[in-house]
Amino acid sequence: MTRSANLGFPRIGLHRELKKSLEAYWKGAIDAGALDASGKALRARHWQLQRDAGIEVIPSNDFSFYDHVLDMTATLGAIPPRFESLADPTERYFAMARGTAAAPAMEMTKWFDTNYHYIVPELHRGQQFRLASNKAVDEVLEARALGIETRPVLVGPVTWLSLAKAKDDGLDPLTLLDAVLPVYAELLGTLKAIGTDWVQIDEPILALDLSAAQRAALRHAYEVLQPVAPRIMLTSYFGALGDNTELAAGLRVAGLHIDLVRAPEQLPAVLKALPADKLLSVGVIDGRNIWRADLDRQLALVNKAWDSVGPDRLEVAPSCSLLHSPVDLEAETELDPELRSWLAFATQKLSEVSALTLAMQKGRPAAKAAFEASAAAALSHRQSPRIHRAEVKGRAAASLPLNRASPFAIRRAAQRQRFGLPAFPTTTIGSFPQTQEVRKQRAAFKHGQIDAATYERFLEAETERAVRIQERIGLDVLVHGEFERNDMVEYFGEQLDGFAFTKNGWVQSYGSRCVKPPVIYGDVSRPQAMTVRWSAYAASLTDKPMKGMLTGPVTILQWSFVRVDQPRAETCRQIALAIRDEVLDLEAAGIGIIQIDEPALREGLPLRRSDWQEYLRWAVDCFRITASAVADATQVHTHMCYAEFNDIMPSIAEMDADVISIETSRSAMELLEAFRDFRYPNEIGPGVWDIHAPRVPSQPEMLALLRKAAEGIPGEQLWVNPDCGLKTRNWPEVEASLQNLVETARQLRA
Repeated sequence: MTRSANLGFPRIGLHRELKKSLEAYWKGAIDAGALDASGKALRARHWQLQRDAGIEVIPSNDFSFYDHVLDMTATLGAIPPRFESLADPTERYFAMARGTAAAPAMEMTKWFDTNYHYIVPELHRGQQFRLASNKAVDEVLEARALGIETRPVLVGPVTWLSLAKAKDDGLDPLTLLDAVLPVYAELLGTLKAIGTDWVQIDEPILALDLSAAQRAALRHAYEVLQPVAPRIMLTSYFGALGDNTELAAGLRVAGLHIDLVRAPEQLPAVLKALPADKLLSVGVIDGRNIWRADLDRQLALVNKAWDSVGPDRLEVAPSCSLLHSPVDLEAETELDPELRSWLAFATQKLSEVSALTLAMQKGRPAAKAAFEASAAAALSHRQSPRIHRAEVKGRAAASLPLNRASPFAIRRAAQRQRFGLPAFPTTTIGSFPQTQEVRKQRAAFKHGQIDAATYERFLEAETERAVRIQERIGLDVLVHGEFERNDMVEYFGEQLDGFAFTKNGWVQSYGSRCVKPPVIYGDVSRPQAMTVRWSAYAASLTDKPMKGMLTGPVTILQWSFVRVDQPRAETCRQIALAIRDEVLDLEAAGIGIIQIDEPALREGLPLRRSDWQEYLRWAVDCFRITASAVADATQVHTHMCYAEFNDIMPSIAEMDADVISIETSRSAMELLEAFRDFRYPNEIGPGVWDIHAPRVPSQPEMLALLRKAAEGIPGEQLWVNPDCGLKTRNWPEVEASLQNLVETARQLRA
């Protein structure tokens, strides 16, 4: 009989319990035992929730205290040498993710085309692996003790190796496959020995353009693992299998999961290629967005699969893990009722999976209420007048100049004359610490406990304090600190038409870092200026240049839950026009340096190279729309982080920002090599301080990084800055690190 299945559930808890426990542990407020207990409580709650929702195949080992890729790294015993002296496994695990005073953290980058960050495995020639953790086994037993049988989830060996970074020149991580497979085999054999019937192995690289070596590695891996493992459900997601369809269907596994939300068109080819003895899991509920499913439309897809494979070889599931969805829509009691009726969070998505499965098991009338509610929501959405605005669509359809008035060389001369900055100018990326007092005052204002005037006086005081600290330290270009902002996307979305906001729509970005993406439900426009008040106020306090801080259109798009009734490119262009208006207002207010952050530009890149050019064309054009109207003497910055740039350098250059700052400290300036090899023509600020690690980098450490940068980038192009914004750090760390940063720049000038 057709079964309902889930691939993974959000870890953080409805009220971000995981975040609170992690941060309490890192501060020393609770011990490892209390942290483990909090994780156990979350797992139990989530398993029970899934069972109550009617899910028959419930995942385990999808929970993580930091990152599932890091969990796999720890399980395989792939500990970088700099952390091997840490005997306590919990301490070592978090040190790998966050670093210590003596050891920089492992690199972090985006999980495929999502805003989730994973910790990049580090591999060396001759690397030794061993089964160093029984987490996957322990969680199966933990759930079983509650009366719940689960299907454990593992990151597949070929995906894990493909995501890893070789630390030795000339090393191909895939050559370590035969060293890794015995550890996987031992783990899978243990799972089988304790009575585990199925295991889920995630190989999302199957949605990518694969090399011949990766294809061979996949075939070899599952030839080795299948005989010793429980039945394997091989999962791909985030895109179509495409030219990997026959490969995936032919691997020696018992079942195959495909994403029919991102790629419904792949179903016929998969059905044709799937052997008669394999189970098919159809991902028909969107695991990455929050819009309610049209159950009748998705039922038609499931029926096509049923007609081909029959009822006993079919599972109904979300498209991917629900990690990327908020936990429960029931907590959104203040959301507009009509808008709320269009949405589904992770808990509701489980009900959608169950409704589709029930319809397949017993016929559509058995799930009549769910299907009627879905149809009513779809009709309401199509007919709602709040979605479409003719004037916004008309402006977005009009042509606009994309180029600045003059080429970079002319702009650079005008900017140097205007600002008179020294060589190796110093700045920060934008935000300063969001202290407990800042959060307390924001909450008090939101809850009506203080009035607007009181809150503004507090923000003015915090802004002035930040300006004075920057002046005292000696930074060359200042920022106002962003104390009025909750999040770099949410803050803008709150002031734009076409956006809505949740109270508890949190998703995990990395570790304890959670974000609450806005919901883009309609056409986007800017009713009034959003940032001028605070940038202008900060500028009035100092004679030094003040940088205005904006989030770019592609990042606002990528880090929101985006409407699905029009192309993403059209929505992005509407956002770009709103940001363009803000840029011009900042310039008119005397702000001569304006930063338009685009950390998500690379993240939005399609998984298949054949789709890159179309995306990059509209994404780069949207950035250029925001900046093209300013004067030559106005300096436009952008910022990008936690991504690889090598393969999109022409597009980054085409953005034509006067200055780009990038995250490079975790990679020891490796990411800068792309800019060096490309001979990037504009100015660049390679980050010299990993702001996600709770440590103060020394001045010699920063100097070594910048000297390495200067080996490939002419000194007159270089700026000196941290990797990213400083909102998550504390003031003592910030002041000490910035003092080292400024002193590093002074030494370079000398």
